[in-house]
Amino acid sequence: MPTRTKKKSKQLAEPSISDHTHEAYIGIRRMLFHKEVVSGQKIAYRDLAKRLGMSPTPVVHALKWLEFQGLVQHMPNRGYYIAPFSLEEVREIYDFRETIEVALLPETIKRLDDEGIKRLRAALEAHLSAARETYLNERLLKDMEFHLTLASLSKQHIHQQTLRNLFDLLYLKYRGSDLSARPMDTVDYEHKKIFEAVASRDLQMAQNVLSQHLSDVKNKVLTRLERMIKDKEMYEF
Repeated sequence: MPTRTKKKSKQLAEPSISDHTHEAYIGIRRMLFHKEVVSGQKIAYRDLAKRLGMSPTPVVHALKWLEFQGLVQHMPNRGYYIAPFSLEEVREIYDFRETIEVALLPETIKRLDDEGIKRLRAALEAHLSAARETYLNERLLKDMEFHLTLASLSKQHIHQQTLRNLFDLLYLKYRGSDLSARPMDTVDYEHKKIFEAVASRDLQMAQNVLSQHLSDVKNKVLTRLERMIKDKEMYEF
């Protein structure tokens, strides 16, 4: 039986999670979601430890885990930073989302049963009923849950986890307000059309509607982000 090597590459070694580290990890994720720390900002881990009511050690371990996930960066002799904004990364995330979600539909419809339709309808209704004044919190999460529920019906677990990781990058690294660039009524209507196509087991329609939905979301988000970048450059000038 081969022995383990004692040293691992810092870039490739997946950090372990203890109970305290997991608590710190969840706490920092919550801060990222609520934008208490933002892109490009240096992370003072001792201050984070005080805010979370724990010692610095589990906070550092949690930051290593978040670095492994691409949500923070470690700069030698300078510390941890929230990973910088990247327009190309946002474009790639949405393209990858479309590839995964559309590719899962044949297996989803093949495996679809009454319980699956019930679960998807519940996810749709949860999104539609989410309070509009808190869209950046509740509705963003319900939007994610609708798409993840749809993906889960395929029973393709690796694809589901990859999709969840993409949502992490979108919702924790980038501002929710920058990702909700389309009218809520439009998103509601498109989610209904996706549900109807899947529930009726119309694969071609489901693929067309879902692909168009994700493409439109991507284009609107990128247009908004590009405008924000230009406005910021003009302001800084």
